Amino acid sequence: MTDAAFARPSARPRLSLGAGIAQKVLPVLTVLGVLLVIWYGAAVALNAPWARDQAARAGESLSFPELVAATMVQERPVLPAPHQVAKGLWDGLAGQKITSKKSLVWHGWITLSATLAGFAIGSLAGIALAVGILHNRAMDKSVMPWAVASQTIPILAIAPMVIVVFASLGITGILPKAIIAAWLSFFPVLVGMVKGLRTPDRMQLDLMHSWSASPAQVFWRLRLPSSMPYLFTSLKVAVAAALVGTIVGELPAGATAGLGARLLSGSYYGQTIQIWSALFVAAGLAGALVVVIGAIEKLTLRRMGLAR
Repeated sequence: MTDAAFARPSARPRLSLGAGIAQKVLPVLTVLGVLLVIWYGAAVALNAPWARDQAARAGESLSFPELVAATMVQERPVLPAPHQVAKGLWDGLAGQKITSKKSLVWHGWITLSATLAGFAIGSLAGIALAVGILHNRAMDKSVMPWAVASQTIPILAIAPMVIVVFASLGITGILPKAIIAAWLSFFPVLVGMVKGLRTPDRMQLDLMHSWSASPAQVFWRLRLPSSMPYLFTSLKVAVAAALVGTIVGELPAGATAGLGARLLSGSYYGQTIQIWSALFVAAGLAGALVVVIGAIEKLTLRRMGLAR
């Protein structure tokens, strides 16, 4: 047999930089395009009755192109078209001074500050409870069921009570909203951390004991490093939950600042474009926070030798 029979198969040709980017971006753009088509179609369908009613009042009839055009420019549409939401975002983010109470940047910062405070409180509480559950069987049997039960209570029922109790104590501002955010964010951290701390198997624990490792050494050198991937995964869930909790906490208080306040005032006055703009800003904040935690995760795991 010739040497060619034993030659390695030819390597798969590498894609050029442009082709690689296109391969990643094209599916995203395709999905985005489909969503925009569905969104525009839904906007036409939901806004058409009002346009027809206005035309009938004026004794006119609208052709289909005129009907579509009329549904795209309504001041208070049932469902704003994408370009209307984009304009609302531009006006709220770049069309106002960031110190203006009409600025989405200002409202976003108010919500973000309470979110970060609640996320910090909830994460620390979840980690502390997880460590206690790991080392204390009584806590495992008592705390975990209560933690699960706490998440079955609707946050819309808890938020007004928290706001009222803190207001009766003369405490307003960021703290009540942070407590509500912490209520939602501590549970994912608790569950993820408990799972991570219990990841080491019996063989690894026996090996540590054969080296005469103390319980503290087992925790810091085996259990804690093993829990890091689980912790960061739960932190990504927790930070998004904290943002939801903050926005919900802004609703029952009649707040005048924050994305929740923008949602509330938009619903009062039928400003659907304002509502959708605030929702997109909230989604952007959540995405940015998850990206930041993901970057910290990569750096931390690489420094610990747990990732390349």
